Amino acid sequence: MTQPVRNLQTALDSFSEPWSPRRLVSVNDYDVKVFKAQGEFTWHSHPDTDELFLVVSGRLVIQQRDADGGDVELGPGDVYVVPRGVEHCPRADGEVSALLIEPQGTVNTGDTPSARTATLRELDD
Repeated sequence: MTQPVRNLQTALDSFSEPWSPRRLVSVNDYDVKVFKAQGEFTWHSHPDTDELFLVVSGRLVIQQRDADGGDVELGPGDVYVVPRGVEHCPRADGEVSALLIEPQGTVNTGDTPSARTATLRELDD
């Protein structure tokens, strides 16, 4: 089945809710998701998978516990991979637009269900 052509900025402009990821496309067994961030997320980890962040606009801090690199600040165009099992908590002091790549079925709050746990939504065509 052929997937539609998607425009990253159009996808990001189609919603405003922070921490409510939308599937942009799928490739093999991975989802490419877009999301908005504002404020602090939930401390969590993904025991079985790495998580790739790419910031489109704004500044995102990936707070990390027990990681060699400590906290990581990302700006537009920056990419960072949180290694599997590392407890982390994304934080955005202002509005951030970003992209995530992770295996299909990955829950946004990983091993820590919370009020921020969200069902992956599809983009409106």
